Amino acid sequence: MSRPVVLVMIAALLWGTTGTAAFWLGPEVSPLAIGAATMGIGGVVLGLLGGSSSLALLRDGGATLWSVLGIVGVVVYPLTFYWGMSQAGIALGNLIALGLGPLAVALLEWGVDRSAPSRLWWFSSAVALAGIALMSLAKVDLGGGRESNVALGVVLAVVAGGAYGLYTYAFGRLIERGHTPRAVIGAMFGGASPVLLVVLLVTGAGIFASGLHVALVGYLVLGPMVLAYVAFSLALKTLRSSTVASVALLEPLVAGVLAVALVGERLGPLAWVGGLAVLGAMVVLSRDNGARASPKNAYS
Repeated sequence: MSRPVVLVMIAALLWGTTGTAAFWLGPEVSPLAIGAATMGIGGVVLGLLGGSSSLALLRDGGATLWSVLGIVGVVVYPLTFYWGMSQAGIALGNLIALGLGPLAVALLEWGVDRSAPSRLWWFSSAVALAGIALMSLAKVDLGGGRESNVALGVVLAVVAGGAYGLYTYAFGRLIERGHTPRAVIGAMFGGASPVLLVVLLVTGAGIFASGLHVALVGYLVLGPMVLAYVAFSLALKTLRSSTVASVALLEPLVAGVLAVALVGERLGPLAWVGGLAVLGAMVVLSRDNGARASPKNAYS
């Protein structure tokens, strides 16, 4: 197993713990505040680590489009991701958001790099979308007496998946342009942090109300945010964006196991069928060797 793949797996394992950590912050803490704190504070740390190289990237006129789109993706992702999990559950929220990531990246590779997906990709995508439709109709017991709104949660998770795919692809474009992984994550997350910190200011009442809350937020910032995204960006230096997104599918598996074992989530039959459809489609998609852009055209 190559070092870049191991780095993505480490990141995915850390990301898989976010839903459970958010659950233990309690219902009195807004999911918007959790997402904003995690990536807003973490973005400040990553921006400082990027330093002058991240500033140089933001001043690179040729990189402006993908810098802006990447920052937009980073802002949208945590807000919709944590909100979606609070409505549809940790297991379904993770599976949909991360499952759609490779689809979104592959669509961008198709549209921008002119790398047409194969028939297998289309089949896998159709199966995944059918699975998501089934999950939107499912019954989910969130555990802890929490009320669910699965349909809303699925919509939010779909938006999160699109945002995740967007900034994953933007990262790859910027790295291919010659910027270092440290510069890219510093610019993207540091650029998104002011907006997220404003959201935290508005929604974050009670997030630092106890020592347990502070410890959990500290873990979310340092583990699933800083350490995971450093590993993630290093992997993007040598792996395709879509490959990284596919390997990262380890995250919903970890998240689902923790949700059932520790949080007490219970999924109805439609959720299981839809979830297995999405997971199976993503496994097939990750092995798709259909047409891709040539190195000459990729990320130009």
